[in-house]
Amino acid sequence: MTFEKEQELIAELKRYISDNLPLSKLSDEELEEQVEKITEQRLADEYCPIKQRVSIVEQVYSSIRGFGLLDAIISDDTITEVMINGPDNIFIEQNGRLFKLDKRFESQRRLEDIIQRIVGLAGREVNQANPICDTRLPDGSRVNVVLPPVALCGPTLTIRKFSKTPMTIERLIKYGSITQEIADKLELLVKAKYNIFICGGTGSGKTTFLNALSNYIPKDERVITIEDSAELQIVGVENLVSLETRNANAAGVGAITIRDLIKSSLRMRPERIVVGEVRGGEALDMLQAMNTGHDGSLSTGHANSTLDMLSRLETMVLQGAEGLPLEAIRQQIASAVDIIIHLSRLRDKSRKTMEITEVVGYENGEIKLNPLYVFEEDENSTLEKVSGSLKRTDNPMQNVFKLQLSGIKVQI
Repeated sequence: MTFEKEQELIAELKRYISDNLPLSKLSDEELEEQVEKITEQRLADEYCPIKQRVSIVEQVYSSIRGFGLLDAIISDDTITEVMINGPDNIFIEQNGRLFKLDKRFESQRRLEDIIQRIVGLAGREVNQANPICDTRLPDGSRVNVVLPPVALCGPTLTIRKFSKTPMTIERLIKYGSITQEIADKLELLVKAKYNIFICGGTGSGKTTFLNALSNYIPKDERVITIEDSAELQIVGVENLVSLETRNANAAGVGAITIRDLIKSSLRMRPERIVVGEVRGGEALDMLQAMNTGHDGSLSTGHANSTLDMLSRLETMVLQGAEGLPLEAIRQQIASAVDIIIHLSRLRDKSRKTMEITEVVGYENGEIKLNPLYVFEEDENSTLEKVSGSLKRTDNPMQNVFKLQLSGIKVQI
C-alpha cells in the first residue's frame, strides 16, 4: 500500500471512529481494541503486510488520543532529535546524523492541533499573539515551538528527546567522553562544593554532562534545580525542589523568568543550586549566589571555548546590570566560578570533553585560567574519525582550599 493510500485509509478510519464510537466514554485500552477491530474489518479483503497494519492501527489511535505521526517517531529510542519545518518536512537525528523522513502530516491544521495538545499538557499556551514557546513532553523531552507568522515555512516544532535512563558518569566513560580517573576527580570536586560551569556548542552534551555530574551531589543535601523546561534527572536526592520558568500569557503578564527563580531559591535554604542553562541577565544573580555562600552550584552555558564562556558571562551580566564596570564583573566571575568544563561535538559527530580548567583569580584586568586537563588527538585520528583522550597538564591545581575544608587529601 502506498503512503498516499495509507494516509487516505487512516483519515477514513479516523472519521468513521469519531462518528460512530463514544470516544469520551472509552478508556485508552478499549479505544485501541476498537481501532484494531475496525481496521481488521476494513482491510479484510485487501493485502496489507502485518507491519503496515500495526502502523495503521497505531496512527489511527494516536491521531485520536496521542500525537499522531509523532508518536511512532518519539517511541523510537534511536532517534535523539526531531525537527518539523511545517507539515511536509520532517527531519530526525539518528546516531548523530540528520535524515529527512518520507512522512508528512495530512495538513497544517493537523500539525497545529498536535502542537496545541503538546503545549496544553504542560499548562502553557502558544498562539499568534505569543507564537514562541518552550515546553516539554510528559516524558521530559524538551520542546520548542514557533508558529506562523514568525515561522514562514509553517508551524515549526523541535523536540530534543529525553533519555529514559538517567545519564550517569559510568555511561559517559563507556562513550569515551571522560576516563574513570577524571570521573573520580570530578566526584571529589562536586563533593567539595566547587562551583562548576559546563560550556559547549549546541548539541555538545551540556545537559547530559550536568545530569551525570549532579548525581555526585551527596544524597542528604537540599538541592534546588532551575530550568526553562524541566529535564534534569537527579536520582536519590529526597530533598529536591525542581523549579521551571513560565511564559507570559496572552495578555502579556504572568511571566516567571530564571532570574525570578534564582532570587526566590535563595530564600529556600538551598545547599546546592543547579541552573539548567544561563543565557541572560540571570548570570549576575547566579554569580552573586555563588559569591554569598551558596557553594557547589552547577550550571551550563553556550560557548565555543573556555575563554569564550568567560566573555559571554561578562556580556550576560551586563544584560542584567548595565553600567557595571567590567573590572567588577570580572572580579565577580573570578571569585564565583571555580571550574569550567568545555565540551565539543567533533567532526565525526562524537561528543568529547575538550578541557577541564580551573579559574584561579583576577590579575592585571584579566581572569586567570589554569588548564588541568586538555583533549589531545593521537596518531589514530583521521578526517572521518577522531581518536584521542584528555591529558593531564603539568599545571598543579591551585585552589585546593575547598578540598582541604572537606578533608580530601587527594591531589587533583
